[in-house]
Amino acid sequence: MSGPDEHLVRVPGPVNAHSHAFHRILRGRTHEGAAGAAGDFWTWREQMYAAAAHLDPAGYEQLATAVFAEMAVTGWTAVGEFHYLHHGPAGTPYPDHEMERALARAARAAGIRLVLLDTCYLSGGLDTDGRAVELNATQLRFSDGDAAGWANRHTALRAALAADEPATAAEGAGLVTLGAAIHSVRAVPPSALAVIAGALAEGEPLHVHLSEQPAENEACLAAHGVTPTGLLAAQGLLTDRLSAVHATHLTGADITALGEARCSIVMCPTTEADLADGIGPARELADAGAAIALGTDQHAVVDPYLEMRALEHGERLHSGIRGRFAPAELAAAAREGGLRSLGLAGNDDHILVDTASLRTAGSREAQLPLTATAADVHAVVINGIEVARDGIHTRLGDPAALFREFTYEHREFA
Repeated sequence: MSGPDEHLVRVPGPVNAHSHAFHRILRGRTHEGAAGAAGDFWTWREQMYAAAAHLDPAGYEQLATAVFAEMAVTGWTAVGEFHYLHHGPAGTPYPDHEMERALARAARAAGIRLVLLDTCYLSGGLDTDGRAVELNATQLRFSDGDAAGWANRHTALRAALAADEPATAAEGAGLVTLGAAIHSVRAVPPSALAVIAGALAEGEPLHVHLSEQPAENEACLAAHGVTPTGLLAAQGLLTDRLSAVHATHLTGADITALGEARCSIVMCPTTEADLADGIGPARELADAGAAIALGTDQHAVVDPYLEMRALEHGERLHSGIRGRFAPAELAAAAREGGLRSLGLAGNDDHILVDTASLRTAGSREAQLPLTATAADVHAVVINGIEVARDGIHTRLGDPAALFREFTYEHREFA
């Protein structure tokens, strides 16, 4: 008879390169209606704004703790939180980075590595003629007024996070670092881009939502005469520190430019499917020289193996060809691609995966990215500490109970 650990394999810890923690509120709540009645990305976005309008620091910490715990028990060992919910209602600043510190505390409680991607968000979009749109009532919470305001807050935030750094690994020392993000070329004008670039620390990662929707490309062309990728290139932002998130609707010239600059591309396949975004040119981008990473974005699914599988399945559906990404490439996107995107050094974070479950029995170990799911993650070790075992967080318990507690205490989300 085999021993209890004989069928466990050690896998380097997957890295979730793109998350919006508060979007988790919307899971299972945006699909009602007859065919087509649930709308598209833009109608979903209005529901997202409604959720954002109600969160305060205490509620956000409670929700993010549940989200980060869910990530940890499903096998993600690090997360890039694309964070723009900075201020209070009507844009009133919190006195001392309360929303950002809430996220840092949530990550330390869950024991997950967090790169807090502090996001600049200045306008409500571009209209069909390419003119900047005024911020709506909820978007006022996202904005620092101008790029200099963002840069000043970003610099102060770096000092605040450093001051909060715990003393020991058990308390979460070394788990939280700072990165930066441009929400999109819809939300940040070209004149602000150089200011943002100048505020970055050496080696600090920079992320941007890029060409997620055709309407974004059309508005950018109307406003600036170039695609979003072309606009970033003109501002000198296409470098190997830049991560383009989604990159779903690109021209051939866009793909070449992103590849030649050795940018990272963060694909979020389950979200892109859920929001009907489309299937991005991941294989073409990788062949051009870009590094592919993976993210859960709005958390319709939180499962590193399903993100790997969805990347390859999208390629197969689009191309009619199997094996567009080999299993080893999928595993690399979930690990090395994420580390590179978030500016993280290599580490010993790892998961133990059951190779004898109903899903994985008979699979070759190298092909687990196409057979395993989060249900096969037996244990998760981050920063030298086992944070989860068999779907239960070692300190916080069942993440589902944390979500139930949040919705009970915040009935507007129930």
